[in-house]
Amino acid sequence: MTSTPPAQAVPFSRIKIRTAALVFCGDEVALIRRDRAGSVHYSPPGGNVEDGEDLTCALRRELAEELGLDIGLAEGGDLLWVIDQRVTRPGPTPPPRKLHLIHRLHITPELRDTLAGEEWDEQPDGSHEVGVIEWIDYRETAGLPVFPPIGAALAALPDPRAATADAALDAVTDANYTWV
Repeated sequence: MTSTPPAQAVPFSRIKIRTAALVFCGDEVALIRRDRAGSVHYSPPGGNVEDGEDLTCALRRELAEELGLDIGLAEGGDLLWVIDQRVTRPGPTPPPRKLHLIHRLHITPELRDTLAGEEWDEQPDGSHEVGVIEWIDYRETAGLPVFPPIGAALAALPDPRAATADAALDAVTDANYTWV
């Protein structure tokens, strides 16, 4: 009897969807700063859509978990950008292809005052990585290490409510991004 070797998972053969939001309060946008050994990066609040979860429900859940934000109290919610990610990363499992859906919301200063200042991201070992919520003038994001890499597109908006001509930003691949 011959045995068949187990099938090897192929990089980018699985697709995950990450929903996130640029939450504006005037000209400032909420980004989560993560300090890691040898690197710092920022990301818009959000996370992976769970199996069978509606996209709007996923965005609502993620913003409630990370910012304490009830999106029903915010204005907007339109899909601003889509980013296709195919980047090799460390780890025992092949990297998934990830589609980032970046929405845009606007809140009042009064609502901003009620939001979280830190985000606790549970790790596989049960520990937590703490991210700091920073409010940054959106025009100053071009030079920041933002992932997905939206800093330049964000800084180029004429104003926080400006329409965009194309929702598809450049794909993020090993050719234009190195995992940190």
